[in-house]
Amino acid sequence: MESLNGKIVLLTGGSRGIGPVVAEALARRGALIAIAARSKSGLDEVATRLKGLGIETLAVSTDLADQSQREELISAVLMQFGKIDILVNNAGLETEGAYVELPWSSIQTTIEVNLLAPMALTRLVLPGMLERRAGHIVNVASIAAKSGAPYAATYSGTKAGLAEWTRALRLELSGTGVRFSTIFPGYVREVGMFAKFGVQSPWIVGSCAPGQVARSVVTAIEKDKSETIINSRPLRYSFILNELSPSMGDWLMRVSGVAAFQRRKVGK
Repeated sequence: MESLNGKIVLLTGGSRGIGPVVAEALARRGALIAIAARSKSGLDEVATRLKGLGIETLAVSTDLADQSQREELISAVLMQFGKIDILVNNAGLETEGAYVELPWSSIQTTIEVNLLAPMALTRLVLPGMLERRAGHIVNVASIAAKSGAPYAATYSGTKAGLAEWTRALRLELSGTGVRFSTIFPGYVREVGMFAKFGVQSPWIVGSCAPGQVARSVVTAIEKDKSETIINSRPLRYSFILNELSPSMGDWLMRVSGVAAFQRRKVGK
């Protein structure tokens, strides 16, 4: 079991949603935290709470859709802490709506933040991790990566890409000392993208709490868990059905009410 005490963690999406909850969970295990997001005021508020726990904290306002700012983020963390032991790619944009009605600029930005930013940040921190033969990359995906959701096509695609890219790197870098974990939250209650809609998910699908996601991130690091699905209902069997028979998977999405729920969520 790996201890988080004294480890340097960079967490993206640290100003709102599940980010602050994950940051606090890591801080309570003794990790030193660097948080990144666009909102400076949000970051400062979270940083103040973390410092109140006696944890050295760095807050860096960053637009993760911009490569130069991604590079500046890594430089800022390395300047303060000297290294990055753990990277948690948590930032994400949902960008829901009918695909043909979404502005192309919004689709591009979603891909940049959800998929290309984790790839870029990982590429920037990997050389140091490989040299030390130690490190951990945690990528926060979604159950939409296992079964794409209508009216969230771009989001689903980026999260599926993130999950399989993580799997590929885990295999490619096996034995190097660098570990990879993917977290698959369901609809997250209370905070974040799903909570903003103010609706309840279909009973058969269920949901999860921010604290559950945070605990799963901590456990993934400490116990080196490759993949974790966090949800109040056991969805793994429906994911298996979806892989065995995509047409049956589509049928299940319809009869379970998920497709209609997604449509209502975006006002269609």
